[in-house]
Parts: sequence; C-alpha cells; structure tokens
Amino acid sequence: MQEDLEKKEIKALIDTLTPREKEVLRWVITGRLNKQIAYDLGITEKTVIVHRSRIMEKTRASSVAELVRLAEKADISPAA
Repeated sequence: MQEDLEKKEIKALIDTLTPREKEVLRWVITGRLNKQIAYDLGITEKTVIVHRSRIMEKTRASSVAELVRLAEKADISPAA
C-alpha cells in the first residue's frame, strides 16, 4: 500500500516534466556527462544543464543517485 502511494507520487512528479526534460532524464540516469548528452541530443551543453536543473527541481531529487531511484520506481528506463 505504502509502495503504491509512493509510486503514484513519483509518477505525478515525473508527469510535471516536459517531453524534452523526460528525454534528458533518461540520458542523465545513464550516468553520462552533460556534454555527452548534448552531443547525443544535438543540443548545447548549456541547454542540458538547464533541463537537468529543472528535472532536479521538479522531481525534488537532491542527487543523481536519488534521481535514478525515482526513475526506477517510476519504471523509466535509461536511454540506450
């Protein structure tokens, strides 16, 4: 029961992300550097930094490790 509630809360936080933020999230949880993510997505490193900052803020994650745990609980798979 508690786990279901936690999953719902996490999914609600993830749903506040824009499609691009969700895409960046999937790359961030792979452990890649901002410049690597930027290259893969064809955007600037600064843009990745902005998206990453907003993702952390919206999900209330205080670290990438916490973000990985949230993504796992929300069944979000890393980008390939």
